[in-house]
Amino acid sequence: MNHKEFASEVVRKAIKSGADEAEVFLEEGRESEVGTRMGKIETLKQATSKGLGLRVFAGKKLGFSYTSDFSKKSIEAFIEKAVALAKETSKDEYNGLPTIAGGFGYPDLGLFDSELQNLSTDWKIEACKEMEETAFAYDERINNSHGATVYDGDSLRVLANSHGVLHSYKSTYCYLVCVPVAMQEGKMQTGFWFSYKRFFRQLDSPKEVATVAAKRTVSQLGAKKAQTKRVPVVFEPLMSASIIGSIFGALNGDRVYKRQTYLVDKLGEEIASPLVTVIDDGTIPKAVGSAPLDGEGLPTSGKIVIDNGILQRYFYDTYTANKVGTEPTGNAQRGYSSIPRIGSWNFYLQEGKSSPEEIIASVKEGLYVTRMMGFGLNMATGDLSRGAMGLWIENGELTYPVEEATIAGNMLDILREVEMVGDDLRFMTTTCAPTIKVREMTVSGA
Repeated sequence: MNHKEFASEVVRKAIKSGADEAEVFLEEGRESEVGTRMGKIETLKQATSKGLGLRVFAGKKLGFSYTSDFSKKSIEAFIEKAVALAKETSKDEYNGLPTIAGGFGYPDLGLFDSELQNLSTDWKIEACKEMEETAFAYDERINNSHGATVYDGDSLRVLANSHGVLHSYKSTYCYLVCVPVAMQEGKMQTGFWFSYKRFFRQLDSPKEVATVAAKRTVSQLGAKKAQTKRVPVVFEPLMSASIIGSIFGALNGDRVYKRQTYLVDKLGEEIASPLVTVIDDGTIPKAVGSAPLDGEGLPTSGKIVIDNGILQRYFYDTYTANKVGTEPTGNAQRGYSSIPRIGSWNFYLQEGKSSPEEIIASVKEGLYVTRMMGFGLNMATGDLSRGAMGLWIENGELTYPVEEATIAGNMLDILREVEMVGDDLRFMTTTCAPTIKVREMTVSGA
């Protein structure tokens, strides 16, 4: 099948059937999962999928349908159904596709690794076993495992619409994860680590992943509650990424329009420390959050979100941009079974100049957070409260492990009180950040 020709034909037939505008989003993919637990194969899965979503507008009325049946007879009935749905729904003057014509020069971001298609099941099984064996050998107190897993997959995405957009791209992903369990004096602790990349050769080795997972697991043995007090809090990169990632929800143009975010009416204002520069970029080559175009056919780009503490922008898909009277930002995301929603690409905090060791050494007494539980963020007020685990800092050194703590504060206060930003930025997921130090937060424990 020529997927681009097929998608274009569906668009033409939808227009012929009575749609004013039509858009096709087609996906075809493969995914694999191999997992072991205690050295025995627990999961061995390979699956393929395909689907096509059709979004049509007729008289500013929206119709949407999706299917995995690409046969000629089924597709013709499917198109008629989508157009009929549009004619039966309520009119909304903000409905429609992006008004910018097609013909963009979409970049080749190098998102597809052909080597992954030939990655053998035997290698995946051995990688899982090596991760568990490495974790068990690291410390005798690691005597159990929630498993080790290798995931990989590839996909083809095609977007075509009646404004002239027609583009397709392939992408791959692969990741390793290891979850050891340790026991000491009858108390159990679980840790994990992973490596997630587009390309097989970019992955950390199974031994490296397992060693970090084991170290993190053992570091929490003997954990106790911290005293309730206000102290500096240092977030390791995964945890600071969680804090920074939550900002995007407050920048969602739909929430801003409805005034349901603590960042409403904040454009051009200083909402964070001058050390805070946040970027959203869908064009980083080989990055796991990259894509050449968004879910509506607009090219992605790199955008400064917060510039040295100053808020620069909100994010919009076409529908929300039409309501506000602005332009979409190229942040519409979707699968074939859904209409577009506003999402981030590679969303990250720009690294600073302090090493993680310098940041920890600057704290007389405080908490180094290595794990958080729950979400606990009120998007309207910015109030944050989350369960936390980590290590207590005394006189600039990591001392005993802490569990059952709660950290609390307001997001605007947290952002404004960022005192140090690490130089250890690493693109591990779609949302990334280096180590950060917040001057003071409430840590609740015993």
